[in-house]
Amino acid sequence: MPPNAATLPPPTTLPSTFPDVDDNTSKQTGVLFEADADTVDGALATDIRPLKKAEKRKLALVWRNIILFGYLHLAALYGGYLLLFQAKWTTIAFAFALYSMGMIGITGGAHRLWAHRSYKAKWPMRLILIIFNTIAFQDAAFHWARDHRVHHKYSETDADPHNATRGFFFSHVGWLLCKKHPDVVAKGKGLDLSDLRADPILMFQKRHYMILMPLACFILPTLIPVYYWDESLLNAWFVATMFRWCFQLNTTWLVNSAAHKFGNRPYDKTINPSQTAMVAFFTFGEGWHNYHHVFPWDYKTSEWGNYSLNLTTAFIDLFAKIGWAYDLKTVAPDTIERRVRRLGDGTHEIWGWGDKDITTEDTQAVLLVNKMAE
Repeated sequence: MPPNAATLPPPTTLPSTFPDVDDNTSKQTGVLFEADADTVDGALATDIRPLKKAEKRKLALVWRNIILFGYLHLAALYGGYLLLFQAKWTTIAFAFALYSMGMIGITGGAHRLWAHRSYKAKWPMRLILIIFNTIAFQDAAFHWARDHRVHHKYSETDADPHNATRGFFFSHVGWLLCKKHPDVVAKGKGLDLSDLRADPILMFQKRHYMILMPLACFILPTLIPVYYWDESLLNAWFVATMFRWCFQLNTTWLVNSAAHKFGNRPYDKTINPSQTAMVAFFTFGEGWHNYHHVFPWDYKTSEWGNYSLNLTTAFIDLFAKIGWAYDLKTVAPDTIERRVRRLGDGTHEIWGWGDKDITTEDTQAVLLVNKMAE
């Protein structure tokens, strides 16, 4: 933790003074890197709850995006039908392989490596990740990492690109159907992105994205099934390309929507991000979102190292064994325990309800239903 870390307030108290929340600019509501923390358990030393809000404003719709995403989802529905009744099994397996590569490119690359610097990677691994990331087509990794840093630092304010306080639809896809709030642009320009600009592989993708992305996401995924196993062009386009891409987008978007709404909050009940196993399953480990927003520098994005719902961690650990991934960051158990005991909702597997140190006051505040006679 940073040398200026503050002493923790008592579990049931909040700081006596808060920053001004009435001005027109979004205030910091989350930590981005470990050095941002003010307290020894990784938090800011202010009450962030009054800062989380959305300005009431008329959204400026981007009709080009609305039309394109409308076509994409209609095409994906048709692709789902073809997947079930017409496509060859090799095409289905190919689509799943592309989905897996694209997901790792987002989770292991744009997210954990470039956005959070939670580990370091040698150039061969970074090259693999940038190829996978281009297959996913969720904007250049440079822009993805920049916007994600803004999301964490100003979570659920107007500077958050997909501010969840605007509702499920907005945080899922609506944010891509309208122009960005001015705060998103302003706060993005204020971030230090020198580490991203110093990565030649990342910058190569950024410079040539409009050539590389169509090849990796659309053209090659359509032509390969046609050329190598005589798949029909119709099945190749609607299954391996449209259905695969649309499904991947929506599962990734669930991190912004479902994982900010559904699930428990064992690490910090004062924030909306939650633990959502379903999202973790589809996104290879990104659903443990309460933990991730509390400790965003942990390369596992989870307290536990279980690979079954965190394939991205398995991928990083595999490359760590051959020396391509190194300096993997995690969080000390004592730090996690402090945060759980101070701000958790009581659902933690170890320090949750039933812990021997639970106070009488906390016990009396819980209503038990269907209690079994002892």
